[in-house]
Amino acid sequence: MTTTGHEPDAMPPVLACRAVRKEFNGTVVLDDFALEVAEHEVVVLIGASGSGKSTLLRCVNLLEPISDGAIHLDGEHITDPRVDPDDVRRRIGMVFQSYNLFPHMTVLDNITLAPERVHGRSRASARTHATELLERVGLGEKAGEYPDRLSGGQQQRVAIVRALINSPRLLLLDEVTSALDPELVGEVLSLIHSLREEGMTMLLATHEMGFARQVADRVCFLDKGRVLEQGPPEQVLFEPEQHRTRQFLQRIIDAGRL
Repeated sequence: MTTTGHEPDAMPPVLACRAVRKEFNGTVVLDDFALEVAEHEVVVLIGASGSGKSTLLRCVNLLEPISDGAIHLDGEHITDPRVDPDDVRRRIGMVFQSYNLFPHMTVLDNITLAPERVHGRSRASARTHATELLERVGLGEKAGEYPDRLSGGQQQRVAIVRALINSPRLLLLDEVTSALDPELVGEVLSLIHSLREEGMTMLLATHEMGFARQVADRVCFLDKGRVLEQGPPEQVLFEPEQHRTRQFLQRIIDAGRL
């Protein structure tokens, strides 16, 4: 078979982190960090608190500057200081552990704020798209409600819709179920499963190993700011090769979380 430049293997990964280093006041949080995420792939980051998971996501979304190395989105060097961060964030959606919804604004206004004010989208277009997304996640009737009238699971689904409003190339999720009551976690998991089935490229950080097992194409175990081990979830979670990974997972098992 003749291959061409249009073959999937010729395409750059959606996300590529090359020798990324991040320091906070002399403390190294990401150390020569390397990771690629292919189109339509769901990569889950696991590891102890302080291993660099959340910092990595914030660096990818340009909320934190890196100290060295480079991050590429679809082959573009987005950590070049000359790059417009707002343009990059238009192509990356991020969902945080806390919902970060404005309490004085309705659900619809929360979702359409950035598209209208930051990205210059018309009010009518933004609101139409937001309404469609809310209907899709089962919250169409909540468009006019204020966040404090919603459950935690509903608020987190609104936060995910807000991240999807610009049809991002990459979706980042940082511990999105950890602030929820156990009975509400399923609402968010169901939505993330549906996004995975639709081919959304995602990079997630989580402490929930069951969640990682269900949604990941690949699990990466971070330790001291590096990827120590990675592979399919069944291999990393149940047959890890590295002693440090086994040690971490044993603590998770002892706590009844795997």
